[in-house]
Amino acid sequence: MPVKIRLARHGRKRRPFYYIVAADSRAPRDGRYIERIGSYNPNTDPASIDLNFEKALKWLRNGAVPTDTCRAILSYEGVLYKNHLIKGVAKGALTEAEVETKFNAWKTAKEQKIQAKKDKLKAGEKAAYEKQLEFEAEINKARAEALAKKVAEEAEAAKAEEAAENAEEEVEETTEEVVAEDAKTEEKKED
Repeated sequence: MPVKIRLARHGRKRRPFYYIVAADSRAPRDGRYIERIGSYNPNTDPASIDLNFEKALKWLRNGAVPTDTCRAILSYEGVLYKNHLIKGVAKGALTEAEVETKFNAWKTAKEQKIQAKKDKLKAGEKAAYEKQLEFEAEINKARAEALAKKVAEEAEAAKAEEAAENAEEEVEETTEEVVAEDAKTEEKKED
């Protein structure tokens, strides 16, 4: 019964979520498995991996063969490196204390890299947010200028219309005055 460490797909359509399992290689992908070792969520950035380190190491030591994707995950988490160091102890090349110091040094370096990536992503999000704010401020400024220009044009149009109405009223008044004067002169001529 060859055992493989592989991914079992769960989740919904277009939003996969995987269990990391130790399963018989003849079993279906999402079917029966011997033991669940962890989970993998590729939807987050960076992808979130929840792995039971001891169980994964135990299955590797017992001869389970990881698939390519699981090999990458186990390497990322340091299970393969720890297995390699333990094999060095079995050969007599290293001691248990050396294995622990090397692995802890590797783990701290890995955590620093992960934190640096998270900080970089956060800084990128902040820069994108600030860029969007600047862009929206420019748009608002352009809208305000267009609105001020439109209000000024409407005020000028209103003044021009008022001036035209005043001119019409003056013309009407002068015409009425002229008509009234003509009427008076005609009355005087008739008298």
